[in-house]
Amino acid sequence: MGFFDKLKKGMGKTKNSFDEKINNVFKSFRKVDEDFLDELEEILIMSDIGMDTSVQMINNLRNRIKKEKLQDEEDVKKALREEMKQILDVTDIHLHLNTKPAVILVVGVNRSGKNYFYWKNG
Repeated sequence: MGFFDKLKKGMGKTKNSFDEKINNVFKSFRKVDEDFLDELEEILIMSDIGMDTSVQMINNLRNRIKKEKLQDEEDVKKALREEMKQILDVTDIHLHLNTKPAVILVVGVNRSGKNYFYWKNG
């Protein structure tokens, strides 16, 4: 199995677990209320998205739900996807290595090839 196959497989497990948790919240709640939003926020935080990012996403989603009067499950899911995409989109993909020493943080699931990256580029 090649490097990218391992990476894809590892990320697939993470994605499936995250999707499953989000879908379970949508199945558990019959209406969009504060309990529902709290549960979503908890899942985002527990999924290592980060406290500040999770809170920002849920606050943005909360505002959209009120403004657009969203109640349908699919509409709320779509709004959540859009908020996640907006916040998580990378706008600057270039490495800025102007300082010495420069620090590069490599993040990945277990056995996804982080050591390979280090040895290849270190």
